[in-house]
This record gives sequence, structure tokens and C-alpha cells, in this order.
Amino acid sequence: MEKDLLLMGANALRKAALNEQAKEYILSNEILFNTIKKAADRYIGGETLEETIVKVKDQNAQGFKTSIEFMGENTLTEKEAFQASNEFIRIAQEIKKQELNATFSLDLSHIGLSISKELCLNHLDLICREAAKKNIEVTISAENVEITDAVIDVYKTASATYKNVSITLQAYLHRSKDDFEDLIQQNGRIRIVKGAFETPEGFSIPRGSALDERYLYYIDQLLSRNHSCSIASHHDFIQREVVSMLENYKTSKDLYEFESLYGIQNEQLARLKEQGYPTKLYFVYGKEWYLYLCNRIAEYPLNIFQALHDIVN
Repeated sequence: MEKDLLLMGANALRKAALNEQAKEYILSNEILFNTIKKAADRYIGGETLEETIVKVKDQNAQGFKTSIEFMGENTLTEKEAFQASNEFIRIAQEIKKQELNATFSLDLSHIGLSISKELCLNHLDLICREAAKKNIEVTISAENVEITDAVIDVYKTASATYKNVSITLQAYLHRSKDDFEDLIQQNGRIRIVKGAFETPEGFSIPRGSALDERYLYYIDQLLSRNHSCSIASHHDFIQREVVSMLENYKTSKDLYEFESLYGIQNEQLARLKEQGYPTKLYFVYGKEWYLYLCNRIAEYPLNIFQALHDIVN
């Protein structure tokens, strides 16, 4: 019964995350925005890049590599896509200027994929070119299954020119088995996540042992074939199993990294760092934190009580 209720709560939160009307209402209501943002602050770098860099520097000093993402997706005008693209260029410039141990990530729909593939490619070219000046890695984030083909196509085009671009693969999608064999032919790092977006029935594997097995299959393939990867999971079972693989394959430390989202079970990542494994903390920033907050709570619905605590304190 409890498991069913948690699953219902998780599904409801994922649907809420995609509710544009709810998001717009929260963003336009100052009191509601400031109230709910208290819960979001646990998981985000801040509303600005400058706020986030303060936290990034702190974590760098503690020995963590970091990733930075300016939150946003599905921009509907060329002006919005241009502004987002310029912000990612600014991230690259600040990483270089302030000598941060950091990479950055982006949604292709944030820089124009929802408008046209050509516009998106033009913006990604400018971003990757700026990042390449200091060999800063640019990771293409996961998005909903309806645009997976377009995301992979853009990535393959960019990776033919730039060695500093990488991609995210969602283990829960059935189609990812075929996509994986395609992507591993490219040189860029493959970041493996379980997957958090709601999908049509039959498109994905539900959370559980079958998904864990599929996730570990991808990591095993990457390590055994000496392809660079990110193990982007907070699941302690996954982390332990990957550690065993690493010991078995004697993998070079420059080929992999354990990654966790800032504010979620970071004590596990700290233990891995103390044991000598490469680790990365993933920071997001901006005003588009509504979807991000819903998805973070959906991953473990009991976190709603932590959110309530953060709001009232």
C-alpha cells in the first residue's frame, strides 16, 4: 500500500512538472514564488550564475569537480533561444576566467531545437567553440522521448567537429539499447541516467530491479570498451556495483566519473571521493526551477516532507 502511494505521488509530481499553467502561475506570483523557492534552494545553485559560482568554488575546494546548467527548455522564440545561448557562452567564459573545475550542461530545446534544428546547431556551434578554447566539456542533457531522435542527430553533427561535447542516455527507454550502439561509435562521453520524464505506455522500464540491471549493463559496456562515461545515479546499489566493475576492469580514472545532483544524497558521493574515485556535483541555476523541484521530489516522494520543512523554517 505504501509503495503504491509513493508511486502515485511520484507520477503526480512528474505530471505537475509538465504543467505549464502551474509553472507560469508560480513564476508570476511573487509570494508563492518566494515561498516555494525555499524548498528549491536545497537543490539549486541559485537564480544567477554568480550565486552558483560561489557554491561551485566551495565544492571545488572540497575536491569535487562540478557541472553547471542554466535551467530552461522549450524556448519558443528566436530571441529567447539567442539569450539562452549567450548565457551558456557566458558560463564557458566564467569557468575559464575563474579557473573553475567545472563543465556545463544544456537542453537543446533551450537553445532553439523546438524552433528549428538549424537554429539549434548554430547556437551549439558557438557554445562549443567558446568552451573548446579551454577544453571545457559541454554535455547535452536528456529531454522527453518525443525529441530523442533530433537530440541524437544534433549531437552527432556537433561531435564530428568538437571533441568537447558529450551526451546523456536515459537507461529506462527501451529504444536506448539501439541508441547506445550508435552513440558509442562517437568519441564523446556518455552520461548514463535512469530517466525521469513521463513516457507513453510501453516506451520505458519502470523503476525497479529490471531498470537497475539495464543501467548497469550500459556502464559495464562503457567500461569494458574503454569509453568515457558518467555514472549519474544516487542509487547506492548502483554505485557499489560500479565500484566492483572498476576494480575488475582496472579502468583509468580519466575515463569515468560518479555524478550526483547537488543537494541529493551527497554524503554518498563524498564517500566515493574519499575513496579516491573521480566525483562531480551537478548544479543548476535560474528561475525555471519549478520543473526541477517537482522531478527531484518525484524521485523520492517522501522528500515532500523535507520541502515542507524548508518552506516553514
